Amino acid sequence: MSDAVSPEGGRPPTPPGNDAVLTEEDGGVLVITINRPEARNALNGAAGRGIAAAVDELDSRKDLSVGILTGAGGTFCSGMDLKAFLAGETPVVEGRGFAGISERPPAKPLIAAIEGYALAGGCELALSCDLIVAARDAQFGLPEPKRGLVAAGGGLLRLPQRIPFHIAMEIALTGDKYPAERMAEVGLVNRLTEPGGALAGAKELALKIAENAPLALAATKQVVHGSGDWTSEEMWQKQQEITLPVFVSKDAQEGPAAFAEKRKPNWTGE
Repeated sequence: MSDAVSPEGGRPPTPPGNDAVLTEEDGGVLVITINRPEARNALNGAAGRGIAAAVDELDSRKDLSVGILTGAGGTFCSGMDLKAFLAGETPVVEGRGFAGISERPPAKPLIAAIEGYALAGGCELALSCDLIVAARDAQFGLPEPKRGLVAAGGGLLRLPQRIPFHIAMEIALTGDKYPAERMAEVGLVNRLTEPGGALAGAKELALKIAENAPLALAATKQVVHGSGDWTSEEMWQKQQEITLPVFVSKDAQEGPAAFAEKRKPNWTGE
C-alpha cells in the first residue's frame, strides 16, 4: 500500500504519525489502511495508535465526511499481534480501547473494506464500523477461545446486536472461520464484491454517503447508535438534543436552496 497510486484528484497515502497505518483522501472520504502486510495486518501498538490518529483526523476535518478502514496486501486484519502481545505490547489505546476505536468509534460513518481475513481483533475492528463491504472469499471469525483468550475488544458485545443470537453464539464459541457470503446472509455484510474489489466497493458506497450533509450524517449515526439505550420516556428529548443543531445549521439552509435551484448542494459542515 505504501507504493499505491492515489485516485485521480486524491492526495497520496500518508502515515498519520507512523507507517503502520496510511491515510488517503478521495472526494470527502478518508481511506485508512493498516499497513503491516508482512504480519497479515496484525495489530501492534503502532497500528493501534495510527488508527486512533486517523479517525481523529476524520472527525476533526470539515472536508471529510466518511471513513473507510481496510488492510494492505489482500488481508483486512488477522487480529492482535500475538508476538507483540507476548512482549508486553498491545494495540489498546487508553480511553479508546482496542485499535483506538472499539470503545470510542469515530463520530462520522466508518466503512470496513475487507479482503482475506477479518479474524479475532480484525473481526472486532469490522464490528466497530458502521457498514461492511467484503470480497466473496473473505473470512470472518472470533478464534480467541482457540488461543485461550476472549474476544474482549467488542466482538462479544457487538456481534449479538448485529446478527441472530444463536448464530452469534456459534461464531463466538466455535472460534471457526465463516465465509463472507454466509455473513451477508445473516445481515453482517452490506455488500459483497469479487475478490480484490472490496475497497472499490467501499469507495462507491462511501462516495454515495459523502454526497449528503456531514452534520446530518454525524447526527444520524449518533441517534442510531445511542437510541438503543434510551427509554421510551427520554428518546424524543435525546433525539432532539442531537438533531436540533442540524436544523438550525447553514447546511440546513443550503440543502433546500440547492433543491429549489436544481443544483448540487455546497456543504460546509456548518
